[in-house]
Amino acid sequence: DVLVTGNMFGDIITDLGAITQGGMGVAAGGNINPQGVSMFEPIGGSAPKYTGMGVINPIAAIAAGAMMLETLGEEQAAEDVERAAKEVTGTKMKSMASGQMGYSTSEVGDLVAERV
Repeated sequence: DVLVTGNMFGDIITDLGAITQGGMGVAAGGNINPQGVSMFEPIGGSAPKYTGMGVINPIAAIAAGAMMLETLGEEQAAEDVERAAKEVTGTKMKSMASGQMGYSTSEVGDLVAERV
């Protein structure tokens, strides 16, 4: 589905959609401009109190990177990143909840990178 809106309302709508589906902090979003610059980001806002603790789930940021690769025409790279992320979330991580993954933020990133 496609919804066209300004950036601020797009942020609000993607957050609401993620909350409704139980994916806040796990889903990725993109502000896509077919004729210009696009922006991709994990959905979930900031969590400054966790800075440097290594407990935040990086899968949404990784998925945002895959969306960016697809938009840039790098379909195979996007598929490789998405497949690796699915494998890690399906077979390695204990939970998608931050602080309960069984790995640190960087360890999850390393697990995905090893599979790309």
